[in-house]
Amino acid sequence: MSETEVNPTISKSTGLPRKRFYRARAHSNPLSDSHFPVPISPSHVDYSFHYPQLFPSSGQADSSKRIQFADVGCGFGGLLISLSTLFPETLMIGMELRDKVTEYVKERISSLRVANPGQYQNVSVVRTNSMKYIPNYFGKGQLSKMFFLFPDPHFKEKNHRRRVISPFLLDEYAYVLEVGGIIYTITDVEELGDWMKSCLENHPMFEALTRKELVADPVVELLSSATEEGQKVARNGGQTFQAVFRRIVPSDQPS
Repeated sequence: MSETEVNPTISKSTGLPRKRFYRARAHSNPLSDSHFPVPISPSHVDYSFHYPQLFPSSGQADSSKRIQFADVGCGFGGLLISLSTLFPETLMIGMELRDKVTEYVKERISSLRVANPGQYQNVSVVRTNSMKYIPNYFGKGQLSKMFFLFPDPHFKEKNHRRRVISPFLLDEYAYVLEVGGIIYTITDVEELGDWMKSCLENHPMFEALTRKELVADPVVELLSSATEEGQKVARNGGQTFQAVFRRIVPSDQPS
């Protein structure tokens, strides 16, 4: 008897997990305490757990091959799956606070690895609170791309401190991004789009990509097409608001 016949959470037609068994609230409170393991430092991240084919034994990861892409609030993993084949030599990880959603992404990646031998070995997911633990996972200048796709708007002014893009958090993101590394943001909420763009414009360590650079970047198109949220906005004929910025060295600091 096949796994799909005994496991109703797996689709018989695709071999992938069924989302309806992993549904959760759209958003979680990032300021609440959650109980999950957190590495003491980036050197304690177990790469063999996340990328077993590339790192067959536990222990510290080879410094020549480290995680470079982080999808913060990765949802059901659509962007990660698209990026995995677009950048097959790059290690990437999704960071998600909701436990059921994280479990879905784990199962999705596992199923894709089985169905496509040799592929999707460079992608993984971890349940964590990125607003608290980014420095626990990534070292200085480690990342080349960070993604913040359709984050919780936190409409009420008193809850703006919960927004995943803020002047304070941009300091942390600038620390873990290499010079030239890129932050990608997108939302269907205009006020939030203006907020994220303003935060990035006013931060001394970020500058906007030019229109020519945006057109040439294959990742930009995925921001609105690869995720469940983006597809929903497109189906409803909605509008999206992007802000894409690179990490720079401030003019008053040495490179």
